[in-house]
Amino acid sequence: MTTELLIAFIAFAFVTSVTPGPNNMMLLASGVNFGLRRSLPHMLGISLGFMLLVMCVGLGLGQLFEQIPLLYSLLRYLGAAYLLYLAWKIAHAGAPDNQAKSGAKPFSFLQAAAFQWVNPKAWIMAIGAITTYTPQENFVVNVLLIAALFALINCPSVGLWTVAGSLLRNWLNNVRALRAFNIGMALLLVASLYPILADTGLL
Repeated sequence: MTTELLIAFIAFAFVTSVTPGPNNMMLLASGVNFGLRRSLPHMLGISLGFMLLVMCVGLGLGQLFEQIPLLYSLLRYLGAAYLLYLAWKIAHAGAPDNQAKSGAKPFSFLQAAAFQWVNPKAWIMAIGAITTYTPQENFVVNVLLIAALFALINCPSVGLWTVAGSLLRNWLNNVRALRAFNIGMALLLVASLYPILADTGLL
């Protein structure tokens, strides 16, 4: 990989990781509702789960979707349905004290990692990284390099949203304010489905 291509990829990885999307909306809400420390497994699950997704796309999963388009469409609809469920959960989240009493928990490492497989933005990022920034020469090595670099860039990028949420936590100790925030995050999460609905002709 040339230096120019590497710099271009780093910029791509940072911009796609730090801009709003399902992962970042959920981390912002998690930071508010659970704090930074309890949201760390969620952050790490996103980065390492996404790294695995990039590796799988680079090593053949993308070709499988080209051969069986219905499989990709099915995955996108399942992802959309799951995002709507998560939006509902966020919208109905209570105050941190009430969540502790009710047993509410932030995403675990495995839940966050598994979520990448139904996250539409993650698929777009992974396919873009492989098709645009991965040289064909020494392809397997480059796929592994791209996946590892993406994880390294992704973790602090998504972490900014968790930190922002944890800082807002003290400002949202009013139940009404917290409820309004959670509803807003839920609506933004639903809005992130627009590209899927538009692409499928449902909008």
